[in-house]
Amino acid sequence: MATDSPQPSETMSKKRLLIENVVALGLSLFLVLMVRSSIIEAFKIPSGSMIPTLLIGDHIFVNKFAYGFKIPLTEYILPKPITIIPRDPPKRGDIIVFVYPKDESYYYIKRVVGIPGDTIEIRNRVLYVNNQAIQREPLASEEGDKIFNSLDDPKYSKTNLELFKETMGSDSHTIMLDKNNFLSESFGPMTVPAESLFVMGDNRDFSNDSRFWGFVPFKNVKGRAMVTWFSIWIDFTEKQFLFRPSRIGTVLH
Repeated sequence: MATDSPQPSETMSKKRLLIENVVALGLSLFLVLMVRSSIIEAFKIPSGSMIPTLLIGDHIFVNKFAYGFKIPLTEYILPKPITIIPRDPPKRGDIIVFVYPKDESYYYIKRVVGIPGDTIEIRNRVLYVNNQAIQREPLASEEGDKIFNSLDDPKYSKTNLELFKETMGSDSHTIMLDKNNFLSESFGPMTVPAESLFVMGDNRDFSNDSRFWGFVPFKNVKGRAMVTWFSIWIDFTEKQFLFRPSRIGTVLH
């Protein structure tokens, strides 16, 4: 009498295939977690505190090896990840991703402006580090026009905003000041303690940063921002859709 029941060899083959697929999936997930934990991780920019360097909707890669190689996955199971290959700590001008000290369920991204031992002060909207004004100059008009056009938002215009090229060490970056907002008019002086950093957003008058909640401990730093690999902004409430292909591949500094 004919039967459709699977033969023992067929059953074993299906079980073996299932086990192999589960193991392959498990290894893939483990490798992804290892890479995210110690080498590179993707983040999305949710706010405008780093405009014009980073725009809302930018997707970036963060180099988690920049400040040392950590034993994979230790950041998920220990209060402080274990570093086995130390490297130089963040320097002034670096854009870093870090765990927000006041609520460690959030990640923030800002620019380092003060390292341990630095005294930070703002006088008349000019940043001073160790009583020395950080060099800056107005951005060339053609460069400024290009930035304002890329923002594609009427509230960001040369009428009420100023763009400056600020230099820290050998690197330069663009900052934005609001002519009608004096949040960045004065601050400090304040000295950065050991194992800590003072950070600020490039959108100086619209940034929740070290001026308001204090310093970033070294242990909270996740890595240095490297590159924008995608940029898209969708707002269903306002029915806005912005795709910015020109930002793909932008190196961050």
